[in-house]
Amino acid sequence: MTYQDASEFARSWGLVFLMLMFGVAVVYALWPSNRQKFTKAAHMPLDEEPEL
Repeated sequence: MTYQDASEFARSWGLVFLMLMFGVAVVYALWPSNRQKFTKAAHMPLDEEPEL
């Protein structure tokens, strides 16, 4: 396997891998059951007493 072959493989499958990971991150962020968790985290800097 030459450098050229490795470079082509990384370019094509690396793009597929990164697109897949982006899709997973978007689905995780928009999943309805995660809304309460993200809302709680968004309000955390405004809380006076930290929850343990």
